[in-house]
Amino acid sequence: MTHSQDKSSALGQGVVIFVYLAVLTVLEFFVAISFNATLLLIVVAVIKAALVMYYYMHIYKLNETDQGDEHSYAYKTGTNRFGLWLFLLSDGFVFAGLLVMRSNLLGLTRPDLNQLLGLGVTSVLLISSFFMNRGETAMKYGDVKTFMNNTIITFVLGLGFLIGVVFVEWRLAAEEGLVASFGNPAVGPLGGVFYMMTGMHAFHVLTGLIFLYVVWNNARKGVYNAEKHWGVEAAAVYWHFVDLVWIFFYPALYLIGTAVIK
Repeated sequence: MTHSQDKSSALGQGVVIFVYLAVLTVLEFFVAISFNATLLLIVVAVIKAALVMYYYMHIYKLNETDQGDEHSYAYKTGTNRFGLWLFLLSDGFVFAGLLVMRSNLLGLTRPDLNQLLGLGVTSVLLISSFFMNRGETAMKYGDVKTFMNNTIITFVLGLGFLIGVVFVEWRLAAEEGLVASFGNPAVGPLGGVFYMMTGMHAFHVLTGLIFLYVVWNNARKGVYNAEKHWGVEAAAVYWHFVDLVWIFFYPALYLIGTAVIK
């Protein structure tokens, strides 16, 4: 797959990557419920993350430097892109720390969560990334209307994910006795780890939704075009980053280890 493509090829690439991600997600789900294969689940998550980073987040664009006027839009976009990735790298350390916390405190155990709900919210977030990619691709070729439509779909799906985790999964977990406590021996760290990880991720989803609204509103006002749409690229990369984090959080919370019933 090449970087220089016409619109239909670029949209087609997005479909192919989404199919790969969907197949891998179904694979990890059935692997987890069929037999204990922690290493395989980790490998699948890494493959999914690599696909998202390269094809949806366009990490290769960091090599695209403009040697022209430092006041040009292309030059500023390059420096902005580098700055965004530095921010995502620093933010990634926060999520990596949460994964290390989960590993140290829970080991090969996990909360007893609703598997179908976990697969459902994960699927919704992956689908939202697909539509975000289509919207960004459309804007790259100057199709503002298609960008706006796909951004609305992304927003609705992202909101659905947020509701599914915070208002459905949290309520179900609380009803099962999973509460946020690290120090209570009767409860253990399960609840603390679960709410810390999902809460931090949910906050990033919320900020991503705000970001999506901002770029959608700017597009409505005619701010972006095929040549100048850095805001759209930044919003798309951030949204895919949120998806990227969940690629690791999903198996860490729902699939890896033995479920501990409270």
